[in-house]
Amino acid sequence: MQSNKPQVVIISPALANANNGNWQTARRWASYLRCDYRVACMMTWDPEDALTASPDLMIALHARRSADSIDAYARRFPQRPLVVILTGTDLYRDIRTDASAQRSLELATRIVVLQAAGLDELAPHLRAKATVIHQSAPSLKPFLQAAGSVAFDVIMIGHLREEKRPATFIDAAQMVSAPHVRLLHVGAALDLALGALAADTQANVARYRWLGPMPHAQTRQRLKRCALMVITSEMEGGANVIIEAVTSGAPVIASDIAGNRGMLGEGYAGYFPLGDSAALARLIDRAATDPVFHATLKEQCAARAALFAPAIEKTAVRELVDNQVHLSTLTDGHP
Repeated sequence: MQSNKPQVVIISPALANANNGNWQTARRWASYLRCDYRVACMMTWDPEDALTASPDLMIALHARRSADSIDAYARRFPQRPLVVILTGTDLYRDIRTDASAQRSLELATRIVVLQAAGLDELAPHLRAKATVIHQSAPSLKPFLQAAGSVAFDVIMIGHLREEKRPATFIDAAQMVSAPHVRLLHVGAALDLALGALAADTQANVARYRWLGPMPHAQTRQRLKRCALMVITSEMEGGANVIIEAVTSGAPVIASDIAGNRGMLGEGYAGYFPLGDSAALARLIDRAATDPVFHATLKEQCAARAALFAPAIEKTAVRELVDNQVHLSTLTDGHP
């Protein structure tokens, strides 16, 4: 019966209405586990809520933003398993300086990083309980551009906030010179100044279009029709948008940061220095005018696609959770 299944609570600082990477991770993991577990996704854990007062396992995204739920659960159930998933701002900022994020890692029975380079950010005693689970996205049938079309759409997907460095992409729109290139920008203006910059650029630069927020499925369909996807972030734990580009057949141009290298590989040809709009514009122009370079990017991305298969992520998630819940029955006598 449903009530006899062990319960897993997934704590995410963002839920469906945010339509961001944390929510997409929580949604996927919940879908993988629901056959064998009762799964509840929430922003914070309330130990007084009768429906979720005694879960068998907590999975928490974001060591700092979920710190209160992590601490409350560990105090009430010190012998039960607690999995902490590290996001980009966790991995490359918060765990270095924030005491609550550091405590979350100490309380965790397992730590998950979303690309292999993330292990380098952990102290040895934390690395010993850490594992890498690549995120995934279903492959989409490649888009076949109409014969004779010269359109070369380049897309950036991500809400406009400082960590994503959207101004790098916006400024590059003014420097791209290839005449058939159009730069498309998907995301809500979480930073009003960046929103104003996007709106002003759209009004004055013909090749730049800010499309605003879009539903996830619609965004993926737009992505697969683009010749390139650009990610300009200053920190990423394991960007969903890279995975969705690779599994849609759209090659990537990425800021040269550890999180992106962990996804695309050290030898990838499409990196540009963080924040360097001119270098980004040159790479876009090169991809748009040099078919060999564009094909190289596509081939290198295709070679990474197997890492991001849903079946692999599902197996890893289920093994992690099954093992943690099994261990808790041995140590806690629960359920």
